[in-house]
Amino acid sequence: MSDGSAQYQQPAVPVLEGRAPAEVLGAVPERGQWRYRPRRVGMLRRSKAFRAGAVVVALAVCGLLILALVREQTGTEGFLVGLGLAVLPVPLLLTAFRWLDRVEPAPWRSLLFAFAWGACAAALIAILANSFATRWIATATADPGSADTLGATVVAPVVEESVKAAAVLLLLLFRRQGFRGVVDGIVIAGFTATGFAFTENILYLGNAFGEDQELGTGGLGSITVGTFFVRVVMSPFAHPLFTVLSGIGVGLAAQAARGHRTRRALLPPLGLLLAMGMHALWNGSGVFGDYGFYLVYGGFMMPVFALVTWLALWSRRSELRTLAAEFPAYAAAGWLTPAEPYALASMRARGMARDLARHWHGQRDRKRGRAAARAVAEYESFATSLAALRRDARHRGPAADFAVRERELLHHLWERREVAAPALAHAARATVRPAAHRRPPTGPYTGHPPHAPYPYPQPRVPAPYAPAPYTPAGHPSAPHRAAPYAPHTYAPNPYAGTYSGTQAAGPPYTPTPHAPHSYPSARTPDGDPADRTP
Repeated sequence: MSDGSAQYQQPAVPVLEGRAPAEVLGAVPERGQWRYRPRRVGMLRRSKAFRAGAVVVALAVCGLLILALVREQTGTEGFLVGLGLAVLPVPLLLTAFRWLDRVEPAPWRSLLFAFAWGACAAALIAILANSFATRWIATATADPGSADTLGATVVAPVVEESVKAAAVLLLLLFRRQGFRGVVDGIVIAGFTATGFAFTENILYLGNAFGEDQELGTGGLGSITVGTFFVRVVMSPFAHPLFTVLSGIGVGLAAQAARGHRTRRALLPPLGLLLAMGMHALWNGSGVFGDYGFYLVYGGFMMPVFALVTWLALWSRRSELRTLAAEFPAYAAAGWLTPAEPYALASMRARGMARDLARHWHGQRDRKRGRAAARAVAEYESFATSLAALRRDARHRGPAADFAVRERELLHHLWERREVAAPALAHAARATVRPAAHRRPPTGPYTGHPPHAPYPYPQPRVPAPYAPAPYTPAGHPSAPHRAAPYAPHTYAPNPYAGTYSGTQAAGPPYTPTPHAPHSYPSARTPDGDPADRTP
């Protein structure tokens, strides 16, 4: 060739037409003998493990940076003293918020993210932004005193509440399935603000300890004791209270229907503005004179704290009522006994059912008691998730995987029914007070007409623990063969398995028809009608 390049004959392409692939390709080589491996272009960033690891690493880096900054400002000894004092209110606040979230508990990973965001990322951004803004104002005005005042009353509320509210918004956007309403917004905001206050208290208490070391003061009149009393004893709820207002706004927007776009767009900024205003009033209480702090604390902070506490408890009861309205549909279909909607509609009855399952026929068998109590707790959790799934489908339309999720939850319920149903039935009899019967409304899904009154609940039982209300069938100490509240007879369960050594035969996922039941308007001890629709 004129260009000097060699030309070779191209090999023939294997012909597949009219032949089986195995005839052409032969045996498939084992994975260890592969010469080529697939390249996963762009798949790493879509991996859940990669994204979770990136979040953990980012928060860890922020934690190390904020640790270095606080230690630099307070010194090692001051940091240790501030850390030991600042950690005291944290368990109390986290326990209170977790207790509030008992109906539909948020996943622990979301709560840990919220706390870590507040303690690490939000605190780091706030310290850097506040310091930069205060120095810029001091340089621009040549008045360091006014710069500190503006920094505390204007810059700090805007920056701190914005970065704390970011955690709530992030969980709303990326963990939407677990963010359903006001209670979730309050709990996530509370965890975030508790983490932020923890880091900030380390800084303030460490600086106070350093000033005491320089001045030689100590005892009850020291700056450290005064700072501890104001920030930890009198107002540990200050930062959580501010950020909870943002959480309420985001929670109201989350539970709003899809058609209410204006409400969903305006409520989060409104909650954030209220949080900033309340934070600014708290930081600027000194401008009202010597007694300005006590005036703002007693005349504003405490009433708002009481109002928000009432709103949180009312929201939880409302959430429980809304979920309880979905249970009669499953009771009418045979998945729940007629007593269970009453027990699942009361936090007191739920707790009593777990306690009853923990004591097997009056005997303390720790191993079997823990397994039974865990089965009842899981049953209650799955029932709540089932009601939430149907509630969300009614408000927002059923998702594409609604039927798959519903069947999975029904399977989990049926696996635990033999242990949980008798305990919940007895708890309902022991806690639900009789009330005047009235015709219940038609269920939102079943379309059944109102049923004839069902003679339930029964009179209160004076002693729910002695003798034991029930003993699982087959237990050696059982005084009878069946539970006091005998379940209906169904066709054999094709999904039959084992759970804690026992398994009840049950229906397939299409239940057999039953005689209709009605559910009287009995009130739970919480004061909530068990059959009220939302």
